[in-house]
Amino acid sequence: MNKNILTTTFLGLLLVVSCQQHDSHTEEAEAHDHETTANEIVISPAQAKSAGIVTETVRPGKFCGVIPAGGKILEASGAEATIVATVPGIVKFQRPITEGMPISNGSTVFTISSRKLQDDPGQKARIAYLTAKSEYERAAGLVKERIITQSEFNTLKGNYETARIAYEAYAGNKAGGVAVKSPLGGYVKTCMVKEGDYVSVGQPMMSVTQTQKLYLRVNVPERYYSRLSTITSAKFKTPYSNTLYNIGNMNGRLVATGKSTNEGSSYIPVTFEFSNRADVMPGAFVETYLLTTPRQDVITLPISALTDEEGINFVYVQNDASCYERREVVTGETDGERVEIKSGLKNGERVVTRGATQVRLASASRSIPSHSHQH
Repeated sequence: MNKNILTTTFLGLLLVVSCQQHDSHTEEAEAHDHETTANEIVISPAQAKSAGIVTETVRPGKFCGVIPAGGKILEASGAEATIVATVPGIVKFQRPITEGMPISNGSTVFTISSRKLQDDPGQKARIAYLTAKSEYERAAGLVKERIITQSEFNTLKGNYETARIAYEAYAGNKAGGVAVKSPLGGYVKTCMVKEGDYVSVGQPMMSVTQTQKLYLRVNVPERYYSRLSTITSAKFKTPYSNTLYNIGNMNGRLVATGKSTNEGSSYIPVTFEFSNRADVMPGAFVETYLLTTPRQDVITLPISALTDEEGINFVYVQNDASCYERREVVTGETDGERVEIKSGLKNGERVVTRGATQVRLASASRSIPSHSHQH
């Protein structure tokens, strides 16, 4: 009897110890699973597609060195013309004129009418023409008879030609006045008159700029002086657009590199010339990325892949079709489009390059059900 009691008690103790050990292992496994999934974000492929999430495989490649600097867009010399009044009179616009509107070469911009003026210059031009014509025709006969010299005849002939041109300018535009045309195609830079204004001969009325060729003048901090000789091209952003302009894609070239700073300045000027194929406004201050000697085997990502939290850069690495991981990275130089990743990523990993904000919000909200990811 006592032997049976002892046996039963011993088996009971073994069972209790075994259960406790089992529970302990279960808790450790659950804790391990929790630790594994704590830094993971679960987004199904359908949700990722709906949110516009795009990934890119990390591949080291060629990346130019970059010098960040400020710059300004300048007009190329000789690309501007001033339209002046060819006759005196009252200005009439052919259409409403605003600064920046396109103007075609040879198009009529204004008409100048003298019909309502008390002292009609058109009538005066007609009288002057008829007088000069009469004198010229008379002199043509006199010069043959050697009554007047050839020099005197040439003077009268010149007076006639001048009067004829002035008169024809009025006579050919009786209905609407004298047409004033643009000498080149481009854009209105400044309009100096208003409809109804009186203008005299030679008075400036409008300036037209072609802006086909522009300059980018970059102010490079003097600490980059040793790298100036390695500059090959540039990219820039304007304050009025999110577009990143690439000098290399705009028929651009480096035209001058300063050898010293300007007086009273700690910046060295570097100048590029390029074709204005895009909507680039002369006079605009721009954010510039000067491109230098290319480097090999550099890991880069689009700037859109980065998220910033309290000054620390993170990216989101896709571990499988529905699992993402937040990863801290150390960045290097950027050319305004891509950024160098100095540490934190390896060749072959997939990184979210578009939609990183959506992944971050999913991580913060925890609105997506938890996911047990098996490694």
